[in-house]
Amino acid sequence: MIAKDLRVSVRSVRRWRRTWDEGGPRALRSTGPASLPRLSEKQFAQLEAELARGPAAHGWKDQRWTLARVKTVIGRRFHLTYTIRGVRKLLVRNGWSCQVPARRAMERDDDAVAGWVKEVWPCAEGARRPVEPGWYSRTKPDSP
Repeated sequence: MIAKDLRVSVRSVRRWRRTWDEGGPRALRSTGPASLPRLSEKQFAQLEAELARGPAAHGWKDQRWTLARVKTVIGRRFHLTYTIRGVRKLLVRNGWSCQVPARRAMERDDDAVAGWVKEVWPCAEGARRPVEPGWYSRTKPDSP
């Protein structure tokens, strides 16, 4: 009856009853989340140092850290397997946040870009087409 009311197995109810008999109500208290972080604080500090080195130091050509890449670094460095979701939870739990990088090259020269836009682009753009009245029909004007 208790198992049915709580929507659990009879086996669970028996286990809880045995725990109650052995340790009283304090024995049934929660011991915290079932999934504790697998990386220790010391290991997470080492992971942060690896992330500070940048993706290029780990073999990637661009400078973006993705969850998949962080997962790969964790696997290589600590021989642990995380899911993408687990990596996200690990980073958020330790104060990291998701950010979208500005899509600019590290070698970008803003002065050179400004000069190009001012001098070269107007020549490359050319003259604009004159505005003509449009045709509102889906068929061509000369079709029978």
